Amino acid sequence: MIILSGGTGTPKLLRGLKNVIPEEGITVIVNTAEDRWVSGNLVCPDIDTVLYTFAGLIDEKKWWGIKNDTFYTHEALKKLGYREPMKLGDQDRAAHIFRSELISSGYTLTEATERLRLSLGVKARVLPMTDDPVATMIYTSEGEMHFQDFWIAHKGEPKVLDVRFDGLDAAKPTTEMISALSSEDTIIIGPSNPITSIGPILELKGIIPILQKKHVIAISPIIRNKPVSGPAGKLMKAMGYEVSSAGVAQCYEDFLDVLVIHRKDDCVVHNVKVVKIDTMMTSPKEGERLARFIIELTKY
Repeated sequence: MIILSGGTGTPKLLRGLKNVIPEEGITVIVNTAEDRWVSGNLVCPDIDTVLYTFAGLIDEKKWWGIKNDTFYTHEALKKLGYREPMKLGDQDRAAHIFRSELISSGYTLTEATERLRLSLGVKARVLPMTDDPVATMIYTSEGEMHFQDFWIAHKGEPKVLDVRFDGLDAAKPTTEMISALSSEDTIIIGPSNPITSIGPILELKGIIPILQKKHVIAISPIIRNKPVSGPAGKLMKAMGYEVSSAGVAQCYEDFLDVLVIHRKDDCVVHNVKVVKIDTMMTSPKEGERLARFIIELTKY
């Protein structure tokens, strides 16, 4: 099973999937446009959330970082007068150091992710969308800023005027990613932000033509006119999309076959098959229920 993922909504589905089907049968292609160098190390928020979810380490209260982590290094840096743009836990930082040392030694991001996956005992395949640097930049009423500054430092509050992915024009999808997409008839797009989590994956050269030949199922991260979490609504509106499941369908209109929406969502969606179920995943059992439902949809 191939799943396109960002950093929060989709990992909740992955938590359910790994309890329903063999983990080694899952391949996750992950957004890297929110990656950022912090305190000398490369932080890959979406990749790490996926890895930590499979490893059973994810902090399920925040859906980022490692549960029960400590922040001694972060606090020590603060005392020295250095303010980190992201609050990194000590165990989480160890993963960043491990990755960054590998990359400094000549490994690609894909190779470094594979080493980290094996070290964490994760059986599912986790593939970065590209080995090339890409940065999500948000144009706001307070100026241009990296997505992490917008979401963390500014708490997603500034008005969004536009979104740009620096480096995406020159970035190439990895061989491993193309091979994975080509190996399956059905592709799942998880309930992640369609603009900044899934959008960068789709905008890589050659990806949409591949998806047009596949049976594509997407889970909407919007219920009625509100996102389940995160800034998806604000970003969709800024990019000219209706904040609704219909807007999500429009984001994927070039290739989408089936859209899964919440059972209480009365939004009218055209040109794709729509199926309804409770898409909220506030517990592992709810994630497992949705996972089983998605698996049945793949048997079209």
